[in-house]
Amino acid sequence: MHLDERYARNMNMLTLDENKYIQQSCVAVIGCGGLGGGIIEMLARIGVGKIIAVDGDVFDKTNLNRQLLSHSLTIGEKKAKAAQERVALVNPDVEVIAITERIDENNAESILEDAQILIDATDRIQTRLMLQNVAEKRQIPMVHGAIAGWYGQVVTILPGDRTLDRVYSNAEQNQGVEKQMGNPSFTPAMIGSIQVSETIKLLIQRGEILRNKMLYIDLLEQEYHILKMS
Repeated sequence: MHLDERYARNMNMLTLDENKYIQQSCVAVIGCGGLGGGIIEMLARIGVGKIIAVDGDVFDKTNLNRQLLSHSLTIGEKKAKAAQERVALVNPDVEVIAITERIDENNAESILEDAQILIDATDRIQTRLMLQNVAEKRQIPMVHGAIAGWYGQVVTILPGDRTLDRVYSNAEQNQGVEKQMGNPSFTPAMIGSIQVSETIKLLIQRGEILRNKMLYIDLLEQEYHILKMS
């Protein structure tokens, strides 16, 4: 069974069958900004065959410090559309479905119809909780990530876990913390990378995932903690 040369460096880490399966997989990324833009590119480079990129927002100048899909020519452009255009350059074998409307309770199930895994790259707590509900209803895993300043977190949620109910038990207190602490360039890159690694492990069903536990990272003090969430 032949594997395209572009994936040669995947080998030894991934088996031939795992590479082939990844190329036949579909992952939905909700949010194409600081976290999502990097996640989408990493998924495309490793060879995920179909990516559903969802974001109703457009780029503005405040995004330029951290959002990989933003540059001087994409200001005012839909973020999901920019993701589609970027992947066409990076790996034209990957299909990107660009959804340029905001996801909500009314359209989420239809948007996620083909998705095997949902990656949460949003910045609103209520949206995250809604996505957890939809992922559970569709019986698919959800990989959650969030950043604020020097800090970030990742947790992988399987149907029935309801982990975000515990993460955001004080949702009103946590609302808007990302804007309060700022969003640099390096924190989303790190957290997004971990979300992608969790996604790949889910697809190939190998390795330990962050289920019922949250990886919390403090880059300022170089502290890395795994917090039990069960």
